[in-house]
Amino acid sequence: MPEHSLKEKTAKGLLWGGINNGAMQVLNLIFGIITARILNDSDYGMVGMLSIFSLIAGSLQESGFTAALANKQEARHEDYNAVFWFCSGLSLCLYLILAGCAPLIADFYHNEALIPLARYSFLGFFIASLGIPHSAYLFRNLMVKQKALSCIIALIVSGCVGVTMALLGYSYWGIATQSIVYVSVINLCYLHFSPWRPTLPVSFKPLRSMVGFSSKLLLTNIFNHINNNLFSIILGRYYSEREVGQFNQANKWNLMGHSLITGMVSSVALPVLREVSDDSERQCHVFRKMLRFTAFISFPTMLGLSLVAPEMITLTIGSKWLPSARILQMLAVGGAFIPVTNLYTNLLISKGKSNIYLWNTVVQGTTQLIVMYLLYPYGIRQMILVYVCINTAWLLIWHWLVWREIRLSFLAAARDVLSFGLIAGFVMAVTGLATSFITSLWLLFPVKIILAASLYGLIMWVSGSVTFKESLNYLLKRKKTSAS
Repeated sequence: MPEHSLKEKTAKGLLWGGINNGAMQVLNLIFGIITARILNDSDYGMVGMLSIFSLIAGSLQESGFTAALANKQEARHEDYNAVFWFCSGLSLCLYLILAGCAPLIADFYHNEALIPLARYSFLGFFIASLGIPHSAYLFRNLMVKQKALSCIIALIVSGCVGVTMALLGYSYWGIATQSIVYVSVINLCYLHFSPWRPTLPVSFKPLRSMVGFSSKLLLTNIFNHINNNLFSIILGRYYSEREVGQFNQANKWNLMGHSLITGMVSSVALPVLREVSDDSERQCHVFRKMLRFTAFISFPTMLGLSLVAPEMITLTIGSKWLPSARILQMLAVGGAFIPVTNLYTNLLISKGKSNIYLWNTVVQGTTQLIVMYLLYPYGIRQMILVYVCINTAWLLIWHWLVWREIRLSFLAAARDVLSFGLIAGFVMAVTGLATSFITSLWLLFPVKIILAASLYGLIMWVSGSVTFKESLNYLLKRKKTSAS
């Protein structure tokens, strides 16, 4: 594909990925604020204790086939059909197993109320399995706009259901129902936008060519979920539902922040990097442009989130959630590096190195698990601080693995990433000092945002940042095209 065509396709994908994730985070924010004001931390803690089981089961039923289909030179109907019937059958078996294990889960957390909640919540991952091949079709064909519309519709419908149930007094049952409605609606939308349909009879032979690649991604995803949900497991075991709820609330805001960037970049990263994977020099060039764009967006967004966390939490969901704001401040700093790490892993997957992706994630997850278990007696803040430090430092290992594939030097990558990180850090420090005299939260919150955004944009413009100017020019070009 010509360079101009690839650049245009990537830009359009990033634009729609940004619209999708921006709209998702706004909707999540609106519905999250409403439900958080109605419910309490124990309600969120109840659902949070079960999230790790649903996520692992979800990874098992998906089995890495979405990326495997995207990575194939040619994906046929037989490939999608085999994935559909395999994933749906496996997820049904997993649901029956987990539903039967609900008493054991409740016993682990010393909470009998989790038995019916678990059996109800786990329905979500079975329903989600029915949309895997349709989602993979949209992803492979860079139909980012269609995926964006699907997510937005599903969020609106499920959010309304969740808020309504919370108002009616259904507490954590409303949160669980909201998740089930979300996957149900998004699957219907995927079905509408994707031309592919399952058929009978079915042959599972196509899975043989994908299982070697997908199985490694499966194990990787499981360890990622364990790593990302360590605190819910440990806090649920050794602390109370309130601590789990406070952490989950902070982690939800952190996830909304870095998912905005990760989702936008991931919507195009793997297909685009896969398209140029045969030319390492060109792939390195494309990767560096994506790396600069990711850092340009990620650092001001996440460090800014850390800056305004106390005011934002207090004003939106109330002072009862203030302990989560202090947790969010630490998580958001580490969250600034997550989109960068995600881009590194996409490069490895595009090279077919799912085994390397797997083992590095396993080692990282195992390290986190051991360290967190040793630290739990010392308190949540100490655990989170070390957790963030390990995740950030591990980026050096990811870089070394990518260097082996495309020979991207550490100094070049550091210039691409840290220049934006240092500028964003400087901006947030100046903003914090400049607004320290303001006592009104209603004034302090918007002033921090406006001052930080203006200062960051000004520095980007004065320094002649190519990434900033290219992004601005593309947006202005799109605006002129739409107007004409």
